[in-house]
Amino acid sequence: DRVRVAKPATRCVVLFMHGGASQIDTFDPKPDSANRGEFRAIASKVAGVQVSEHLPGLAQRMDRLALIRSLHAKEGNHERARQLMHTGYPPQGGVEHPGLGAHVARTLGDPDQAMPGQVSINLPGQAPGYLGAAHAAFTVVDASKPVRNLAPPQAIAQARIDRRVELWRELDARFALEHAGPRVAGAHALGEQALALTNAAELDAFDLELESAATRARYGQGSFAEGCLMARRLLDSGVSFVEVGMRGWDTHEDNFPRVRELSAELDRGMSALIDDLVGSGLWSDTLLVWLGDFGRTPRINPRGGRDHFPAISSVVLGGGPIQAGRVVGVTDRDGESILERPVSVPDLFTTMALALGVDPGETHVTPAGRPVTTVDGAGRAIGELLG
Repeated sequence: DRVRVAKPATRCVVLFMHGGASQIDTFDPKPDSANRGEFRAIASKVAGVQVSEHLPGLAQRMDRLALIRSLHAKEGNHERARQLMHTGYPPQGGVEHPGLGAHVARTLGDPDQAMPGQVSINLPGQAPGYLGAAHAAFTVVDASKPVRNLAPPQAIAQARIDRRVELWRELDARFALEHAGPRVAGAHALGEQALALTNAAELDAFDLELESAATRARYGQGSFAEGCLMARRLLDSGVSFVEVGMRGWDTHEDNFPRVRELSAELDRGMSALIDDLVGSGLWSDTLLVWLGDFGRTPRINPRGGRDHFPAISSVVLGGGPIQAGRVVGVTDRDGESILERPVSVPDLFTTMALALGVDPGETHVTPAGRPVTTVDGAGRAIGELLG
């Protein structure tokens, strides 16, 4: 790709809306349409850009963010869409594409660092595919609860732990001699990573109890809000890629009361994360991305819900080299079609890769011997977003 980024970000945080958030009820409201639903649109800090009334904090921070309102895709099944929106590739036989996080961990992660290269909070994220288990995400099941089994067991003496580790390594090495292969090597790499993590000086990054009551209140309660706080701590500790998942956006019925509640937690947690990244100086080094499975139907169904709608969805980007205040793409008055600047998923992933200094065109060879590029070669960078 001919687009060049002078100063790519060195880390990334993805906020993933599982189920697919309605673009009309979040970042592309349609106040003059019958499809607008129950929510009002409010002005943001960027002239002419409106968002949902239930995102007041983000409205006041839009001058630090950029919007894509014209992302389009074809995958309307949750599982297939999540794979597409994590890898940039639709599911296809013969190739297990890695998530973007695995590429970032491989390219930007420090191999000598004890902390994981990528962490997935609340939900498991995407597998590392052909890059191997060494680049898999460490999963935090629920950010609102303490992370279990991080530190070595206190009831066992360190000398005994060391003997057990020595025995494990000896047995593992013998097994590898007879069963050499990427899966065995990957399993060993995960074991070594787990051992390193238990002794990491930065292990406190997972402990939200070390934060002040005022800070925790600013982020709010709930697994997503607390996931945003943990993400900030992990980015501070040197983790290259963090994904925070938020459940509940599959609103086929009772869309408006459910989205109202979800938006409150989203707005508070994401706003606090932006503020802290800006305040610490990490904003210019961190790419922030908000997205989900797909969009939701502009028309409201008889159950007061919105159904799957991959034809249009919104994406929010910020930090790093992203040109703040920009809006890419225009949808029509009713939110049913794209009028200007359609953006494909490969376009989005090419842009994110370049923003992170990851070569989207790098060729990898899969275990089956098939050459594939980091990002689908059909993608073209969204040049107006990259500085």
